Amino acid sequence: MFWMVLREVGMRLLMMVLVVLAGLNASSPVKAGEDEIFMALDVFLHGASVGDPAIHDDFWADELIYTSSNGTRFGKAELMAGMEGREPTPSDEVTVWYHADDTYVDYVQGVGILNFVLVARNKETGEEERFLNSGVFVFRDMRWQAINWHATRKQD
Repeated sequence: MFWMVLREVGMRLLMMVLVVLAGLNASSPVKAGEDEIFMALDVFLHGASVGDPAIHDDFWADELIYTSSNGTRFGKAELMAGMEGREPTPSDEVTVWYHADDTYVDYVQGVGILNFVLVARNKETGEEERFLNSGVFVFRDMRWQAINWHATRKQD
């Protein structure tokens, strides 16, 4: 009798632990997402600086809607077609490096919303251009991907 009760209590305890762990696992991408989105952005900006198609392919979701600072809107297929056949530029040959300032991520129902200032710095002249960028990210396939992007030239 004692062993049957112990087994029943043990099974209930095990089930409670599994439920708690499942709940923690389901919420962890959003809780840990800010650092993950910042890391994805850093990797992407380096990849964009060197023109790496593989980095672009990984960063952008298939259903991407991209609104560029020149007023055009397109999807991932058009973006990737513009990179077809390109090889990444060696780092020592890159003339414009991109980085992010004033980064901020917020979450709404499991979606990451990134806002930052994109800085494009010309290595040779030192001149910088700044753009206000916003991205909407979803977590799938164990990574955050941008499904919507908007870039606007920043006013001085």
